[in-house]
Amino acid sequence: MAPANNFEDFYYSSTDGLRLHARIYGERHAASLPAICLPGLTRNAADFHELALFLSRHPRSPRQVVAFDYRGRGRSDHDRNWKNYDVLVESGDILAGLAAMGIEHGAFIGTSRGGVIVHVLAAMRPTALKAVVLNDIGPVVDGAGLAQIRAYLERAPKPKTLAEAVEISRVAQKDNFSALADADWERMARAYYREENGALVPDFDPALLNTVTAIDLNKPLPQLWPQFEGLRGIPVLAIRGENSKLLSAETLEEMARRHPRIETVIVEGQGHAPLLETGALPARIARFLETADRG
Repeated sequence: MAPANNFEDFYYSSTDGLRLHARIYGERHAASLPAICLPGLTRNAADFHELALFLSRHPRSPRQVVAFDYRGRGRSDHDRNWKNYDVLVESGDILAGLAAMGIEHGAFIGTSRGGVIVHVLAAMRPTALKAVVLNDIGPVVDGAGLAQIRAYLERAPKPKTLAEAVEISRVAQKDNFSALADADWERMARAYYREENGALVPDFDPALLNTVTAIDLNKPLPQLWPQFEGLRGIPVLAIRGENSKLLSAETLEEMARRHPRIETVIVEGQGHAPLLETGALPARIARFLETADRG
């Protein structure tokens, strides 16, 4: 009997002893790659719920979908040392989770920080990657976009109700996300917040913000072109929000120039990062993954 929430909670241990969490949707299918979903910096597995349902129940090519909560997010343990909220550590956590599930390889879907982790995995364990979807992220992270994210996180108001949370998100981001409907804003807020002692709080360790404030935006940010080159042998679908300030149009063009098997999509009326369950994106991602299944 399927669980009421349509996914199974999976817990495993990191190499340093934290109890980490992932959601598992659907069954493993020999003919289709499992989809491994990696969220953004302060986000969690809930962001992929609707997409995971779509992919796991696809009438032509159903597949198992795994969505991770990094350490300090969602249902995963918080780390006492905030410096471990690091893409190298988190990449190791993902590999540990896949090993615990018995998954040797799959199609990786990375939003923002999740896409950075994909680049790291291309260097750490290239055989694990059989296809990649990069959601509004590439080898070059625009400093202006990162500054915008940092400013929002540092000054984010504290809503008392879900309705307030929805309205705060809408007011702050409506110019960049004109394509979103009311249900989209509510779904985004539900995934971001959790209820704690009768109040709404962001569903991540507050110490995570130290990793953002510690970045010196006066210095050039590291670029990941060597790691991106490690993806040349597999198909890549690169998605960019039309209004994104993190992934520039110029970087997307350079990615397309360098990669022989890349497909690109521009999502109108959305910024960083597009909601993957909206519009034509679920069907587009499913078609891409079907092609990857055939090798």
